[in-house]
This record gives sequence, structure tokens and C-alpha cells, in this order.
Amino acid sequence: MLCNRSEHVPLSVLLKRESVNEKADRPEIVSGEANQSKKGEDFTFIKSECERVLGDGVTSYSVFGIFDGHNGSAAAIYTKENLLSNVLRAIPPDLNRDEWVAALPRALVAGFVKTDKDFQEKAQMSGTTVTFVIIEGSIVTVASVGDSRCILESADGEIYYLSADHRLDSNEEERERVTASGGEVGRLNTGGGTEIGPLRCWPGGLCLSRSIGDRDVGEFIVPVPYVKQVKLSSAGGRLIISSDGVWDALSAEEALECSRGLAPEAAASQIVKEAVQVKGLRDDTTCIVIDILPPEKTHPPMQPPKKTGKQVFKAMFKKRSTEEPPKLDEEEEYFDPDLVEELVEEGSAMLSERLDTKYPLCNVFRMFICAVCQIEMKPGEGISIHHGSSNTRGKLRPWDGPFLCVSCQQKRDAMEGKIPSTRTLSEQPLYPNWDRGMVCVHLPPPPPPPRVLDPVEK
Repeated sequence: MLCNRSEHVPLSVLLKRESVNEKADRPEIVSGEANQSKKGEDFTFIKSECERVLGDGVTSYSVFGIFDGHNGSAAAIYTKENLLSNVLRAIPPDLNRDEWVAALPRALVAGFVKTDKDFQEKAQMSGTTVTFVIIEGSIVTVASVGDSRCILESADGEIYYLSADHRLDSNEEERERVTASGGEVGRLNTGGGTEIGPLRCWPGGLCLSRSIGDRDVGEFIVPVPYVKQVKLSSAGGRLIISSDGVWDALSAEEALECSRGLAPEAAASQIVKEAVQVKGLRDDTTCIVIDILPPEKTHPPMQPPKKTGKQVFKAMFKKRSTEEPPKLDEEEEYFDPDLVEELVEEGSAMLSERLDTKYPLCNVFRMFICAVCQIEMKPGEGISIHHGSSNTRGKLRPWDGPFLCVSCQQKRDAMEGKIPSTRTLSEQPLYPNWDRGMVCVHLPPPPPPPRVLDPVEK
């Protein structure tokens, strides 16, 4: 005799079923990397299929990063080991998928700044560029400081830059920001009025305006990343993330052309090989290639023949309108199969602009948690991110959140040139009126060892 019995299904099984169903509608992520080392200061980070449980089910995301160190490898190693956890810690819990993706740009800013702040406390002098990519479904979010780059080629062959170049030589806006914050920009003077090499920031002699680390340079060299977030079409695309060892030798078009039709691992190796052939192994040369494939495809796509005429860069993004988008008929939708939609582009170095949010305050930050380092604060201890800021969008007031702890507020003010750099503080307290019954003495750091300046080094 058969007995009907209802079986209890464990939660882990239900989550696994949900995960399988969710993956069926998501693109396939296939990646490969390659490196030829000169100084041993380039590091990569690849973590695919990271699963997380959220309010509306189970989802996954993948993370990729390149860390191009200079003046040593300590900053690159530390950032590789700590950046992702700092970013995730800045994302509030219990968000659904759309809210999680929308919170990423702000969390990336907080994660970069916290990583830099924590590394500064180790009193080491090295620094690193960072290009950090998070892929969640068809949404690609890229955060970058320095001169490593990330490019995207869509399925129909269009090229998009997803990172910014923070070299002082090529970014006038950043040069103006550095000098306005107290830094000096100029070339290396060899005496007799002769100047050589790229533009550098003094003190320190760094060629970049943004990085993580570089304690021997002023706070005007900021860790606040440029962030771009895009949504790919169902046709997918190919990402190339590389250190400047590649981009000093190859253009975006050349990198894509030399690796066309190859699987990601072979493509990355070919790009590195081509770059070294062009300029020789003068610097660490590192590349990650990521194919974002439609779910039904199991092999890397054969890229279409290159389009004739000039490739269109940057401007090909479709901006998301703040108004209700016009309704398209079926024919218009059919003839627009590979539209790349730009969701976010933020490049300001001002924390008050980058940590502000349009999301409901109760969902995006907690009132007594520092927006950068995530430490808990007692009521009344937090300092509004808008305090002393010229950011007057909407009806924001100096006592509106999000809030920073005292040390993160000090770092923000130093980065914006409002107070002396926290890297060269005198014994005078930064906030003489802030008295909790403790005496805070800031001792000047010992003089740093001389930075080795090389024409091809940051």
C-alpha cells in the first residue's frame, strides 16, 4: 500500500533550486588572464560566481581587478586582499537585486577610501592603481583610480571606455584640482632649467592624481574612484582590463583586433605578447579578458568583422533619461539589438558629492554608522558629509546624513585642501574644540625614503 507523505524540503535545497533557475536567465561569464613581469608589482583578482541571499531570492556576481603597484608591492597586495570586503561592508543588508546594483557606485567610493585610509595607518610608502569590475547579470560596474584601464567591445563591434585615465599629463581637470588642493605639478628638473619626463605631483613625484597608498605624497592624491555602470544587451560583449604596460603599447582597437576570435585565456596572452613586442618588457604587463555571453552560448563568440570607418567612442552610450522613456514599437526594438545603456557615470573627487544618494536614507545608510569606515558612532558624534561643503543640491543641510566619523571627516577635509594633510600633521589637533576627555597628539611621520623616479614608472 502506498502512503502519501509530505516531505520537508531543506532551505539549502530551495536556495539551490532558486539559484539554478536564476542562472538560466543570466549571461555566462568566461575569463582568462596573462602577465609578463618586470618588477613584480602587478596583481590580479578574479572571483566568479559569488552567491548571496537577498530579499527576493538568490543571485550571483563576479569580481575582477588589476592592481598595478609602484614604489613597492605592499599597497597592491593590501588592496587586493581587502578592497572587496570593504566595498561589500558599505552595502546595506536586505536590499533586493535592483537596489544592490544601484548601491554599488556609492559603496565602491566608500570601499576605496576606507582601503586607502587603513593602508595609510601602516605607514608604508608604496601605492597602487586599481581597476575594479563587478558584473551582476548584464550590469557591469567599473571603479578606477590611476592609469590601468577597462574597455568594452559590444557584440556588434563598438568600443566603450569604462574607466578614466588619471595621469596628470592627460587630465587637465585633475591638474587643476591637485593645485587647488595645495599640490604642485611640474616635470622633473635636472638643473639649468631642463625639465624631463611626464608631469608629476610634488612632493613625491607621482605621475598620477588618484591612487591608493602613496603616503609620501599629499592627500590631494585621492583614492576616490571614477565609476561607470552600464547595462549590456542580451548579446553580451567582451571586457579587457589591463595595466599601463599594455596601454602604453597598444590602443584599444589594436588590443581587440589582435585577440579577435580567441578564447579569453588565449586572448589575454596574445594581448600581453603584442604589447611586449611593441615596446619590450619595460614594465609589468598584465591583462584580464572577460567574455559576457548569452546564456545559450557555451563557447566564446567569434567577434564580427571590424566596422569600416571611424569607431565611435564613449558617445555611443544611451543615457538613461530621468523622464519616462518614449515607447518604442516592436520594429524599432528589433533593429536595436545591441544597445549599451549607461546607468551611472561619476568622476568627482569630492566625497560630499559621491556619498550623497537619491535613495531613501533609511535604506542606504544607517544614521549612526560612518559612511566610509562603517564604524558605529554614538548619537551626536557623527559629522554630516555636507558639513562645510558647497554641495547644495536639493534641500540638503549640514545636519543631514550620511555621516562620517571624526577621522574620516579629517581625511575628507585634507583631500579637499581644507586642512593640512593627515600624512604630515603637526602636533596641533585638527579639531581643537572636539574634546572627549582624551588628548590626541599627531606626531609627524619620519621622512620617507627617496622615491625612485623612472620615466615609465608612476
